[in-house]
Amino acid sequence: MANLANNRIDIVMSNEQVQAVKNAFKTIQENMPFLLGLTVDERVALPKINVSNKAFTEDAIHAIVNNAELLPGYIKVEAMKKDLNLFMQLDELTGIARQLVEKMEDTQMLAGSEAYVSALAAYKLFGAAAESGLLGSDAIYDSLKARFSVTGTGTVTKTSEETTL
Repeated sequence: MANLANNRIDIVMSNEQVQAVKNAFKTIQENMPFLLGLTVDERVALPKINVSNKAFTEDAIHAIVNNAELLPGYIKVEAMKKDLNLFMQLDELTGIARQLVEKMEDTQMLAGSEAYVSALAAYKLFGAAAESGLLGSDAIYDSLKARFSVTGTGTVTKTSEETTL
């Protein structure tokens, strides 16, 4: 539960910082022009490599290198080596990217939560002010109240966050 008195994140990125991050992402994309997207069906259908499949693939590459005469020419061991090498390179990079994305999402979630919890508290306070008859508070409260859905009976359906404040 958020604490109104504990603002854990209190910063805004400068336009220059946002642009620098965008430029960094652009640089990453420019250095990986081979990246492509798969359809959902392709993701489901493709055989996946895991720890044991990686070991199997490495063993198969060694077997092919040492026994190439037993296999047809269309088995391209160099292509297999490149694919496995790219897999391992991307495995390392995606781990780093996942950590960064997780931190970005967590920070975004916290910032949004803090703003939303404060907005709900303000809504409740405007409601109390309107109920007390403070001049001008009715219009503010009614404007904010419109955000919450109205049932067929005309009663306001409160969110779980709203009812806990």
